[in-house]
Amino acid sequence: MLLLNVSDIHFRHPICTSGMDPDRPFRTRLIQDARQRSAELGSVDAMLVSGDIAFAGMTEEYDEAYRWLVELATVCNCPLERIYVIPGNHDVNRVTTRTDMGVRNVHRAISRATAHEREGELLAQFRHQDTGRALMEPIAAYNVFAARFSCQVYTPDKLFWHQDLPLDDKRKLRIYGLTSTLLSGSGGTDDARMGLYLSPLQTVLDPVDGVVNLVMCHHPPDWLMDHDEVEDAVNGRAAIQFFGHKHRTRIHREQHYIRFSAGAVNPERHLPGWEPGYNFVRLNVANENGRSTLEIEAYLLVWQTNPDLFHPKLNENGEPVFRHSIRLPILPAGFQPAVEQIDLPPDAQLVADRPVVAEREKSMSDHDTRNLVLRFWDLTSSKRREIALELGLLDRDEITQLPEPERYGRALARAGERGLLERVAEEIRKREGR
Repeated sequence: MLLLNVSDIHFRHPICTSGMDPDRPFRTRLIQDARQRSAELGSVDAMLVSGDIAFAGMTEEYDEAYRWLVELATVCNCPLERIYVIPGNHDVNRVTTRTDMGVRNVHRAISRATAHEREGELLAQFRHQDTGRALMEPIAAYNVFAARFSCQVYTPDKLFWHQDLPLDDKRKLRIYGLTSTLLSGSGGTDDARMGLYLSPLQTVLDPVDGVVNLVMCHHPPDWLMDHDEVEDAVNGRAAIQFFGHKHRTRIHREQHYIRFSAGAVNPERHLPGWEPGYNFVRLNVANENGRSTLEIEAYLLVWQTNPDLFHPKLNENGEPVFRHSIRLPILPAGFQPAVEQIDLPPDAQLVADRPVVAEREKSMSDHDTRNLVLRFWDLTSSKRREIALELGLLDRDEITQLPEPERYGRALARAGERGLLERVAEEIRKREGR
């Protein structure tokens, strides 16, 4: 499996849509470089976008970002339904965090809770009809963008997302997209180190048989107020880790995990250490003498000027590829892969019916379903509404009261639960091209 990782693209309105965008040449060179490397390494199986897609959380920035990501995926032969995204601090609308008193109040309630009460406070605020919506409001434009990829988050049961990809005939890769921006921009200010909160609600990362966990999180643990707990949980349960935010291309290898700190596609040009970058990562399961290992090859690409190009960072032996092996747990005798339920501890349940939540996530992992989601979101809003009402996937109150990413995220999940995805596909076909 070949992964392409980009982070911190920072599409900035209005300049990103003009001919005067000084960052455009780096994005163009990245597409050219990725096209060439994909021709050598093979088609990309999944693209991981680890936050800061926009600069100010504006709709126009996401429109431009979507066009660029489609172009990048196309040149690498990566299916659009295999694009996975998470929010970063620049995907937060700071005007909202500064002026909306509902947002400010919920941020204050969570951040000022004592350490042992904070998890319960977050859960209570997130599940409440009004405060939960306030918590999501600063990333409203991001959520519309992310809904195309089934990566939106919403209250009261989707604080993060997970999706599965096959690694081999016995194992699958489970990608977790964590939301580190819940308190980002509190009061409209820049984030303070250790001022953000992830919580144990997002780091369950159940280490079930036959599953290799991969974590995407924009902020590294040292930016989180619960950094020690996050560090322990992620290192103990996720073999592969992708972080962004710091704009520094780094790789860290330990016996049980590998961590990538992504460089920025478009870092701030006036800051020291300016170095655009991105990553290719290949995963392969090797079986020998009854033991299995996850073999990892990583190409960390960084920018140089004169001439303008991306070149690989060199490993300790002067080679352009970083290699690492992680021994995988022995599978039980007679093990057969099955649909796993994501079990949450009782005090971390986001809804009363845990199997329903797990089935919703499972139904959105399927390749054909994710393609259907993309096509659904390419329809006009009125056509989406027609389908949802005609198939009984939403009621009138939900149509008028829920934000679009949550509204249609729920509708499509219900279609999966009720065996209606073929009907949805049929209704999409009727309306495409009209």
